[in-house]
Amino acid sequence: MAETIGSDRTCDLFAYIAEMSDKSAKIFVAGHRGLVGSAIVRKLHQLGYTNLLLRTHAELDLTRQADVESFFAQEKPVHVILAAAKVGGIHANNTYPADFIAVNLQIQTNVIHSAYLHGVKKLLFLGSSCIYPKFAPQPIPESALLTGPLEPTNEWYAIAKIAGIKTCQAYRIQYKWDAISGMPTNLYGPNDNFHPQNSHVLPALMRRFHEAKVSGAEEVVVWGSGSPLREFLHVDDLADACVFLLERYSGLEHVNIGSGQEVTIKELAELVKEVVGFEGKLGWDSTKPDGTPRKLMDSSKLAALGWTPKVSLRDGLRQTYEWYLENVCAASK
Repeated sequence: MAETIGSDRTCDLFAYIAEMSDKSAKIFVAGHRGLVGSAIVRKLHQLGYTNLLLRTHAELDLTRQADVESFFAQEKPVHVILAAAKVGGIHANNTYPADFIAVNLQIQTNVIHSAYLHGVKKLLFLGSSCIYPKFAPQPIPESALLTGPLEPTNEWYAIAKIAGIKTCQAYRIQYKWDAISGMPTNLYGPNDNFHPQNSHVLPALMRRFHEAKVSGAEEVVVWGSGSPLREFLHVDDLADACVFLLERYSGLEHVNIGSGQEVTIKELAELVKEVVGFEGKLGWDSTKPDGTPRKLMDSSKLAALGWTPKVSLRDGLRQTYEWYLENVCAASK
């Protein structure tokens, strides 16, 4: 049974499931061009939704409060999925801390407040597993939030995302408005960011091994020791979970969204190396930071609601590399 606040929330949840069955209802997917947003759009299209509201950054700057309020006043979406965010890896977080905290706070505050003001029935806010303390218990339960210091290499982004969770909770408590939060684990898949400096570990590895294969390099050296443990979820699985939560969950607490499987960075690098087909050596630069030593989400709450992932890591990597070859590499020629 879905977690609720009082029996009235159960009635509201059943009513919302009926509303989601209306395939012509307006759904605003904020951040539809990104890794997460594009997967959610694909999933909604597959399910037959025909009235998706999609805006590029040039068409709607979510950091501008007046523009966001005007958009909601004019379009009046029924459902909102807030997947827009400024994201990046360790290097980007260390280099642009002000951007990571300020831009994300602006986006979240503007969208959540305008959605409430203009009658949105339900909002799903998406965060990240980096919200949890560096040395949180493993696997990490939702209750670990705010129980210890954050990982310093991404604290600016994490603090913004924690604020997003608390904003949704505050609006639910004060206004009885249906805003929920989902916290995905490390994601990968089509439309990921493959930038050589500002990408996350998996796409960064895929690009480096591909470029090394093309150039005939003898070795690829990866940051850190390779010992940290990480969990990865294909973004198509996340999109499926998002629709599931919109239909089936209406609670105060955020929900972890993970695969339940973890690998060391060394194992991940070796698997990406294999999928890409790089035949050279793999080396490690232990003078560079590792980041959080282990990060496995406890997704038992979501599993108890009835959702499980479907895409294996190996299959997901193969699909992602095919997308990379067809879109990133082809575009650069």
